[in-house]
Amino acid sequence: MITAGQDYLALSQKIESLLVRQNLRGMAKLQPLLRPGYILRAARLINQCRGTVLIGTGFPVLDTFETDGPVGAIALYQLLQQLGASPIIVCGDPLFSQLSADYRCYQLKVNQSQELPAIANQALAELAPQLIISIERPGFNNQKRYSNMRGEDISARCASFDDFLNLATCPTIGIGDGGNEIGMGNLKQALAQLDIIPAVTECDELIVADVSNWAAWGLAAMVSVLRNQDMLQDADPLAILQYLSAKGSVDGVTRLNTITEDSLPHTEGLTLINDLRALLSTVNLAADRA
Repeated sequence: MITAGQDYLALSQKIESLLVRQNLRGMAKLQPLLRPGYILRAARLINQCRGTVLIGTGFPVLDTFETDGPVGAIALYQLLQQLGASPIIVCGDPLFSQLSADYRCYQLKVNQSQELPAIANQALAELAPQLIISIERPGFNNQKRYSNMRGEDISARCASFDDFLNLATCPTIGIGDGGNEIGMGNLKQALAQLDIIPAVTECDELIVADVSNWAAWGLAAMVSVLRNQDMLQDADPLAILQYLSAKGSVDGVTRLNTITEDSLPHTEGLTLINDLRALLSTVNLAADRA
């Protein structure tokens, strides 16, 4: 049983390892290159927020959006609401139109012009975020274009979130699972070993996972320890997947309207949540707060 004075760094590293244990797209090879404790550091940033938090997500697939990213964004939105923060999901259409009736959203418009920094600066001044999170959001490559996992140029369907992180005066968190997402620029030299056109946009704290959505559950587990409260008790990825499927989402790998994440059944995410909660059972949540 981990009690007061517990090694939060060691616990963070266990969560970090759980998130890449399947090594679906090479993230287990990249993870050792990150400074250990990134889940703990990111969770502390989340735990201390009571103001506005921007959550950028939405990876275009064909003429719609994939399930990976929005599931985690909604999970983080719900977590932040429980903490007393004011989350806003930042995304473009068609995802914006599908979520805005149920969640507080800010719309990004497809725009590859030189006006992007001005657009981001205006939004940052208007929204005044305390924290910015990007989860499975396309990141600019070195040609300032966007590419998917197949190497296809998808710039014409992408709204840009990169400058929100580039110009932010608040901390930023990036979450990715393949190398072409915002934040993966932190590892741009190492990404050369992967079969991907890498993103170059950086962030303050990068989190890698087998499926980007799953990083949200890892963060919730670490916040649980910091707050002495099980924040995964009501985690329900299936409900979120069903909600998104009804809105027209597709699996990013198969491109089919299924209740899956990167071709994996929803039970894979549930298994991770159960394993994270088993890890929490070794922690005394009544211990002194971090």
